[in-house]
Amino acid sequence: MISVEKERAAHRTLRLRAFLRQFDEFPSEYYVWIRNGGSEPLWQDLYPQQWQIAVNEAVCRELGTPEATRVVSDAIGRINSTARGRTVLIGGPPCQAYSLVGRARNAGKKDYVPALDHRNFLYREYCRVLAQFEPSVFVMENVKGMLSSSVDGLAIFGQVIQDLEKAGPGYKLFSLSRDQASEMTPRNFVVQAEEFGVPQARHRVIIVGIRNDLAVRLPRDFSPRLKKTSNPVSVADLLKTMPPLRSGLSKHDSPSAWRDAMLTAISKLQLTKENYGGSNFAVFREALRKVSANLPASTANERKSRLQTAFPSNIPSTLRAFLTDVRLESLHGHETRGHMPSDLARYLFASCFAVAEGVSPKANKFPSSIAPEHANWSSGKFEDRFRVQRWNHPSSTVTSHISKDGHYFIHPDPAQCRSLTVREAARLQTFPDNYVFLGNRTEQYVQVGNAVPPYLALQIAEAILPVFDHI
Repeated sequence: MISVEKERAAHRTLRLRAFLRQFDEFPSEYYVWIRNGGSEPLWQDLYPQQWQIAVNEAVCRELGTPEATRVVSDAIGRINSTARGRTVLIGGPPCQAYSLVGRARNAGKKDYVPALDHRNFLYREYCRVLAQFEPSVFVMENVKGMLSSSVDGLAIFGQVIQDLEKAGPGYKLFSLSRDQASEMTPRNFVVQAEEFGVPQARHRVIIVGIRNDLAVRLPRDFSPRLKKTSNPVSVADLLKTMPPLRSGLSKHDSPSAWRDAMLTAISKLQLTKENYGGSNFAVFREALRKVSANLPASTANERKSRLQTAFPSNIPSTLRAFLTDVRLESLHGHETRGHMPSDLARYLFASCFAVAEGVSPKANKFPSSIAPEHANWSSGKFEDRFRVQRWNHPSSTVTSHISKDGHYFIHPDPAQCRSLTVREAARLQTFPDNYVFLGNRTEQYVQVGNAVPPYLALQIAEAILPVFDHI
């Protein structure tokens, strides 16, 4: 087995997880470290054999470079000599050139030429590995923007499909969200994660390919289609049982300073019915009053949780078991950011507005007293600059942008008045609570936002597993 990652912090995380997979039960030192914090244990001294396996598995390289090509080629030779055909290739080319945000940014560059942007063609490195490896099955993931991306008038996605089908010995492509008998249009490859027990409206292109010589041996009606969950999982299902945390201030934070900043924020939101932008002013005012009344208790809350909380019984039992680790005593990465006092007022308004109206407010709903001093604030281009995650719905897509600021990921509880922690974002991505992200907090947010939800990945693995029964 081999995994290749170019970012150093993400590589360290993958290496740690590869190490932990060597054990039926994680080492006791792991739980002590999560509980007490401090430096990571020296695994190479404590468990040298298991650590070396992890070092060999998780490689820090950039695909496409000569060194990475050599390392991957050597690994392919080793794997194919022992795996007896039971092989899978999993990956996704970098998506910045396909994402709608990335394309909008590129369009603003005077000399940008799509045909010269190598990122549009990084999927070909995936195809090169596919041709050399010849795995029984592959799974490729990318952003939905790939469907509409084009270079010189030619649709990228159509070229991707052709190249995947022709790679190596040839592959038959399958959709995870549609029966194989239905017409295979590009949008049939879009998987909407919230339909499969993930509390997040994350829509991604996922293509499954089965090698042609194996595909012909499968039952005619075989399709690795995922099974939709009957009851969608919401933000409340995974976050509401977590201990409340107060936000902090980016400078000179203390409970008293935070309380003063909150009082100032509350004073800026003493609106009248006439200048309130919604229809349920009384509910908004009551939500704001509760924050004010409970401020002493909120001030007493810590900014870091040392408690491990149980998941509610109403979420699917398979998801609950996937997320839970009874040996945990605390939650890693559940520590709040510090915010500017001006942003506290915006977060407070947005979360109280969501309580009253059931939606996150657009920019034109914000009172002028708390509007940010951005030239484009009223342009209509950034209507969702501040977005509240609603309790009784799946969250919006958790992206790596959460590493820059928390404006798109405001906690739904007005009393906490903050953005999501790394752990909360990880829960919405369905990472198990015992999954530790390494690197600084910014790097941890990036890792969470770039990932495929692990609970969805589990279901994909279960869907393609029957293929190997026919080998």
